[in-house]
Amino acid sequence: MGQKDRFYVDIMALQPEVTGSCNLVIVKYPNGTSTKFIVDCGLFQEKEYQEYNLAFPFDCDNLEFVLVTHNHVDHIGRLPLLVKKGFQGKIFTTRTTSLLMGLALNDSYKVLKDTAKRNHTKQLYSEGDVEETLQKVVGCEYEIPCYITPNIKATFFVNGHLVGAALILVQISYPGYEDINILFTGDYNDKNMFFDVPQLPEWVTNLPLTVVQESTYGYMDSTEIVPSLQENIISCMEKQKTAILLVFSLGRCQEILYILKRMQMEGKISSDIPIYLDGKLAIAYTETYRKADLGLKEEMQDFLPDNFQYVDKISRASLLEDSTRKIVVTTSGMGTYGPAQVYIPAYITQKDCLIQFTGYTAEGTLGRCLKDTPEGEIIRDSKGEIATIGGLVKKKLANVQYTTELSAHAKADEMVKFLKQFKKLKLVLVNHGEITSKEKFSIRVDEEVNPKNTAILGRDYLFRINPYGLIRSFSTSYR
Repeated sequence: MGQKDRFYVDIMALQPEVTGSCNLVIVKYPNGTSTKFIVDCGLFQEKEYQEYNLAFPFDCDNLEFVLVTHNHVDHIGRLPLLVKKGFQGKIFTTRTTSLLMGLALNDSYKVLKDTAKRNHTKQLYSEGDVEETLQKVVGCEYEIPCYITPNIKATFFVNGHLVGAALILVQISYPGYEDINILFTGDYNDKNMFFDVPQLPEWVTNLPLTVVQESTYGYMDSTEIVPSLQENIISCMEKQKTAILLVFSLGRCQEILYILKRMQMEGKISSDIPIYLDGKLAIAYTETYRKADLGLKEEMQDFLPDNFQYVDKISRASLLEDSTRKIVVTTSGMGTYGPAQVYIPAYITQKDCLIQFTGYTAEGTLGRCLKDTPEGEIIRDSKGEIATIGGLVKKKLANVQYTTELSAHAKADEMVKFLKQFKKLKLVLVNHGEITSKEKFSIRVDEEVNPKNTAILGRDYLFRINPYGLIRSFSTSYR
């Protein structure tokens, strides 16, 4: 083995497509020792991959640490299972994400507990596992290197995807060798209405670098997006109907509330129209936005619309009986969990009512089933089987709409622009996207960015890299 091959890193992803994010990294040093860690540890939400939630294809007690890019359940939801199965190390993330993780993991525990009870299956992890997980979390400041081991440091950079989200630069060193530099984008965006997203410093863009790049919307450009959200809401309100806006609890929920406030201020909707927020976690995050130091713009502190109120289980019942026009912002964003399971069956059969999805809907979720079902037909899944909602069989009669205009993920042209800033790009590992999206985006990266190598990261292949880029790839047994 040559000298250059004695210091290397093996990388693979455990997620075949979008949810369940978890990147396994194995560092091999010239002295024969090694370090294993993962970047993110999320829940799988696609129905096809549910079985992957039950176990890990590695020994959890052999991992030295975990890095977390942001506070979404498809990136952190299996951390308590990791702890349950023996992980003893620390979990490093940004300070802001560390403040938010308790809300996310405790809510996820309750959802999984209820799901297990309904399905008569074993609970994935316990409340005690959540508590132990949170004790292991270490909050780091942006742009200040965090020295995790004598050979590995991680630096977190602001990422517009979500408050607290980060691009994570991992730098691995060994005496006598050049550093191995890997940048994990996590779910990436270059902007956010609640905070500023600075450019990466030149010392980062000048590094010889491997980038693990998400590709959720790798199949489309930002110019292809046709804004429709406000128009849909206005049309619904003019018909004196109800609008149900499906949101993710953290980030999208608060953005939608601010948009509604702006619509009131601009006279697009009347301030007399009541606006409701239903969903315990969404309400908790909204209060955190209002009261905690999350680094938000000063002018965004007051983002709640007029005539606004929170909803609980008691007030929800009377709200469902109210036939007057109103706007209900509720969770979950893909429609599969939370109060959405009450609102969707209540309104899906009412013509002219608006059911508006405001973000990505994964394969197998209720949101995707509604999208794939023609208007007027019984709601079915991708296999043509009836998709019941709380056991109910329903026809799709409401005005069901989708928009990507608020997506927290950059589009293909924006991601290409991001990658072009790096002067010594050795390898791009395209990650976190549906299979066709990863394939289309990888071709575009190869043609427009022209790194030394481009590859698709997933469960099928493990990629070995060193300070100079790709060494080779290996087939895995985790398919």
